[in-house]
Amino acid sequence: QVQLVESGGGLVQAGGSLRLSCTASGRTFSNYAMGWFRQAPGKEREFVAAISWSGGFTGYADSVKGRFTISRDGAKSTTYLQMNSLKPEDTAVYYCAAHAGGGYSQDANYYDSWGQGSQVTVSS
Repeated sequence: QVQLVESGGGLVQAGGSLRLSCTASGRTFSNYAMGWFRQAPGKEREFVAAISWSGGFTGYADSVKGRFTISRDGAKSTTYLQMNSLKPEDTAVYYCAAHAGGGYSQDANYYDSWGQGSQVTVSS
């Protein structure tokens, strides 16, 4: 399995921006599709965004479409989640996940490896 380490979370006011990073190690990063999920207190983990191994295909939850952008940098073995126009309802622990293979999925069970999570708090 690939090891994943997230960074970039924090506290931001509504309307602000944050960029999360997820750096992979232990396996060939380019072989993995990557996803971002989040979990708010008292709620189930939900899909946020995902990107195929090539970076050619991306998918987003309706709640973040147009505000969040997922990307990847093979040279740095890192996946990013750029979050703009943040809202208080975006407050959650954000997790990155990896799946060995080409395509991505919105199903959390599809992913083989998970990061430890990064807290994002958006104040109103």
